[in-house]
Amino acid sequence: DGSHAHLRPSHRPCGSGRMPRETSTLTFVIVGDDTPIYECELRAGGKREDTINYLHEFVLHAALDNVEETIWTTPNSYLKAVDRYYDLTVSAYTTSGLVKFLLLHDGKNDEGIRGFFHDLHEYYIKVMLNPFHTPKTKITSKDFDAKVKTLASKYLL
Repeated sequence: DGSHAHLRPSHRPCGSGRMPRETSTLTFVIVGDDTPIYECELRAGGKREDTINYLHEFVLHAALDNVEETIWTTPNSYLKAVDRYYDLTVSAYTTSGLVKFLLLHDGKNDEGIRGFFHDLHEYYIKVMLNPFHTPKTKITSKDFDAKVKTLASKYLL
């Protein structure tokens, strides 16, 4: 049925209620047709990580059900916070073609996140205008990577 509810973290272990982390991390994913077509992990200072933290991947995947529900309840592209896991929040944005932008982050920065998603959506459209690129094709462009890094530095880090 396409439901991702069975993957949602169902409980939190006892403790402080905060996940231990070395630095503030942002994980950004573009999902087209339930398949990630672009993903990266950014750390403060603009460094892009080549590997995605598996817990972050899990939390983002689990949030897809909430995104699917929220899409049909609002006319807005920016869906704001759609899921939480400990002190991490998943914010989402959807295009008119139902491609989903997901950002896993800590802290609250609604206007910065909205600006990041909006500007990145404009650049995503330019990538989609390439006749050799389809909405299901992974985005591997170094220019796109650089744009994500620049926009993350401008709005989020």
